[in-house]
Amino acid sequence: MTDLTAMGKAAKAASRVLATLPTARKNEALCAIADEIEAQTAVILAQNALDIADGRVRGLSDALLDRLLLTEARVAALAADTRRVAALPDPVGTDIESRMLPNGMRLVRRRIPIGVLGVIYEARPNVTIDIATLSLKTGNAAILRGGSETLRSNLALVNVIQAALEKVGLPVTAVQYIDNPDRALVADLLRLDQYVDMIIPRGGAGLHRLCREQSSIPVITGGIGICHIYVDESADLDRAVDIIENSKVQRPSVCNALDTVLVHPAVANALLPALAARLAQSGVELRATGEAYAILSGDGHGARVLPAGPDDFDQEWLALILGIHLVADVEEAIAFIQAHTTEHTESILTNDWANATRFVDALSSSAVFVNASTRFNDGGQFGLGAEVAVSTQKLHARGPMGLEELTTYKWIGYGAGHVRE
Repeated sequence: MTDLTAMGKAAKAASRVLATLPTARKNEALCAIADEIEAQTAVILAQNALDIADGRVRGLSDALLDRLLLTEARVAALAADTRRVAALPDPVGTDIESRMLPNGMRLVRRRIPIGVLGVIYEARPNVTIDIATLSLKTGNAAILRGGSETLRSNLALVNVIQAALEKVGLPVTAVQYIDNPDRALVADLLRLDQYVDMIIPRGGAGLHRLCREQSSIPVITGGIGICHIYVDESADLDRAVDIIENSKVQRPSVCNALDTVLVHPAVANALLPALAARLAQSGVELRATGEAYAILSGDGHGARVLPAGPDDFDQEWLALILGIHLVADVEEAIAFIQAHTTEHTESILTNDWANATRFVDALSSSAVFVNASTRFNDGGQFGLGAEVAVSTQKLHARGPMGLEELTTYKWIGYGAGHVRE
């Protein structure tokens, strides 16, 4: 029987060990994890194959199976990502600011670990390694709870992590996994505030809502992306097709994949048939409104085109489906996005700097791009190493949560016999 209280106590004790570790010791642990991943690749892939087989029996979608799948290349990438995190600067112990007060006391604001992270996530077993490596680098312990569809894969990866920690003489309880699929344990974790300092959910809207409503621990929400691209009248249309294809097709099952394209009417007749022909090569289904649907209804491009339904622009598709809608100008594009966005990722394709500036200034999503794919909203692409999540809330952390976002700070005052008058 899973004893969450015991796990919490052990995690808190481990976090106090990690909090004072020198960077070299933390990097030693990360490199040991990378070595162990490589040494245990066959075991990891065998366990993942069992999860995949069960997923097919359960009727999981192709998009979800892709998120769950590990290959030799993906496992090798996990080891490489772990070594990249080891090579990153350690934020713990760095001074954010330092100043001398008028009374002669020196005041310093210094980065410290948060403590114990509770992370609840679905599919994507690579998340297990991402969380563990970033947590260890920042001196945090972690209690993980993945989805039942990846139980074997996640346990294999946690075994790898714990074996590496044991080899370097660090507490294996620094990274723990709730291996019981009982959903009641999620609610119990959300109330373990005596030991857990922050909850990070990675999954669908239902999981995020559950965490917000039931947690007695601060929750970082995000990772749900209804992502938009607006193509204005000045855009380079050849580049626009390339960017939209990359945003939609490269990996459609992730949160920064494109969901909706907004197009200025002046370029719709030239852009949409060419875009449809390109996306048809990857089997993308288009859901279009009004004039956009009329333009796309013509033969010759090969794409499947359907009229957009009333809720189609409020969907994070995570599949090869793309909404198309025409807007009169940048102001209408902004208004449309503000009505439908989850504040994850937006992009404008334009050669008009005024439009670009207006778009960037008006939208408060976690990442806003100009002439670039939405797929760049990612910790690795931002040079942060791996990421724990992409936060779309406005307190503590926004966008990809890398090392700095897994720290807090404390004030330190250096006095010389100072007393307060």
